[in-house]
Amino acid sequence: MNQGKPGPPAEEPTVRPEAPEGDFELPRPAARAAAPDEGDYELERPQPPAAALPAHGTAPAAAGPGAPDEGTAPLPPAADGAGGTVATGPGTAAPAPAGAAADTSGTGEHPAGPAAAQGGVSDAQGGPASEAGAGAGAGPAEGEVRPLHDPDPYSTPPYGEPGPWAPAPPVQHPGNTPAHGVPGAAPPPVMDAAPPPVMDAAPPPVMDVAPPVPAPAHPDPAAVTPAADPWGRYDPWAAAAPATPLQQAEPVLTGREQRRGRTRRTLVAGALLLALVSGGVGGIVGAHLERNGGIGTVELPQAARNDAGRDPGSVAGIAAQALPSVVTLHVSGGGAAGTGTGFVLDERGHILTNDHVVQPAGDNGEITVTFHSGDTAEATVVGRDSGYDLAVVKVKGVRGLAPLPLGNSDNARVGDPVVAIGAPFDLAGTVTSGIISARERPITAGGEKGDGSDVSYVDALQTDAPINPGNSGGPLLDTEGRVIGINSAIRSADGSDDPDGGGRAGSIGLGFAIPINQGKRVAEELINTGKATHPVIGVTLDMEYGGDGARVAAEGSDGGPPVTTGGPGARAGIKAGDVITEVDGRRVHSGEELIVKTRAHRPGDRLELTVERDGKERKVSLVLGSSGGG
Repeated sequence: MNQGKPGPPAEEPTVRPEAPEGDFELPRPAARAAAPDEGDYELERPQPPAAALPAHGTAPAAAGPGAPDEGTAPLPPAADGAGGTVATGPGTAAPAPAGAAADTSGTGEHPAGPAAAQGGVSDAQGGPASEAGAGAGAGPAEGEVRPLHDPDPYSTPPYGEPGPWAPAPPVQHPGNTPAHGVPGAAPPPVMDAAPPPVMDAAPPPVMDVAPPVPAPAHPDPAAVTPAADPWGRYDPWAAAAPATPLQQAEPVLTGREQRRGRTRRTLVAGALLLALVSGGVGGIVGAHLERNGGIGTVELPQAARNDAGRDPGSVAGIAAQALPSVVTLHVSGGGAAGTGTGFVLDERGHILTNDHVVQPAGDNGEITVTFHSGDTAEATVVGRDSGYDLAVVKVKGVRGLAPLPLGNSDNARVGDPVVAIGAPFDLAGTVTSGIISARERPITAGGEKGDGSDVSYVDALQTDAPINPGNSGGPLLDTEGRVIGINSAIRSADGSDDPDGGGRAGSIGLGFAIPINQGKRVAEELINTGKATHPVIGVTLDMEYGGDGARVAAEGSDGGPPVTTGGPGARAGIKAGDVITEVDGRRVHSGEELIVKTRAHRPGDRLELTVERDGKERKVSLVLGSSGGG
């Protein structure tokens, strides 16, 4: 029932083109004779395409005679709104249902639209066209196929056309596809069901259905090309392909072999699990120890004790050899006290040191000698010489003394490494090292008395080995551990030459040592005679002369002649006012330098002098004389 709802306007039936997925052509209506007296009409048969075959091999039916031209014939109006008739088949009419809409427009067309014009179209599987046509005289004519579905009471548009109530298209039932793509016999075609007619007064036309034509079997199954889309040819009703038997990758273990394999897998899995757990625990413990340290008390790593000796030529080797022979002297007396250093000369207990170290003791002072082992002994002065700043003391009752070997200071060269040992600021056994910075450096020290009798003239070795107050009298050693000098003076920051530093600033890298060659001769004289001799030229020098060289004074220091009568200078022809400019070919610039150069020799040595007189220079040669030391 359309319940009084207006249907869409009537339109001509259309022939659907052949669907690519097996759709079939709508059946053509059967030919009928026109019945103008009854108001019935027949739809035009659609003409199929000339080249296309109908779906599933169906052939189109021939158009019957008397088919009207394209268009629709006007329908006569019903007798009244309740008693009209509806065509349900060829030559039959059924009473119209009560309430069916009647044609009131006078045009002869029914307002029900296409549904009324196409009502009663049969399906391939047969069935009632509508509820009103289900009675007597409403069945399909002979030779026609009964529609599958009953007429639609809601005037739903035809399948495939747009409409708000269009149902899903019917399910197609293609033929069963054999396994492996071999085509089989084509199933009978399934006709699309035309939309049922609306219950109007106009009788529905009947459409012819062409008998299905079976599809020819393909002569060569292997030549059939499979469809491009496998899912488009999916057939749920096809026979299932024969199942391929499964193959075992490995033989199935049974019994003992199966248990062994299972045991192995269990052991391997357990080992892997244990390794993972152990690694994780180890990582956690390691991270904890790294961040927070170990457990318990802390003990730092340390190298084992090594008693191996050192290279004798190294500083450590030299120090180890020399320290037992170096002593520290503590001197007091006459209201003064001092500390210095000395070293052992022989096994009888003679010790060499500086004169200014033992000077505070005087005649009744006290001198204490402390050895490297810590033993102490009292010492007495054997001899001293202020001109060389050397002194010898002797200890008694001491055995096992180890004298230091003496080297040769003439072999020392600038840049040679040296080691100094002493007690700077009473720090006994202090070892420092450096090099020979210069040779034959003329220095003077002392002079506190004012008359020059305590002035020391030293043709010194200069070193940068740190020497401080308290190092005086200590040895300066070469790389063989032999004594090549006696540390005596340093250059202080105020520019003064003080043998003991005078309590002022410490070492600034300018230390001076008496050459051991000079010290050896003086020490031997002091031990043997108690005093040392000085080599002399036999002239008095003008210490106030400001020119270059050493000038002979006009008169002697004691009022006598400036050139000693019968002395080495007088025999060489030196006169008052002469200027001595060179000694053994080396330039001298002052009287102090001439004294230093002379005292660097022994009495009896021959010197070559260059003397300038009245602007002329001449060479003279003389043999050094000797004078008693003080």
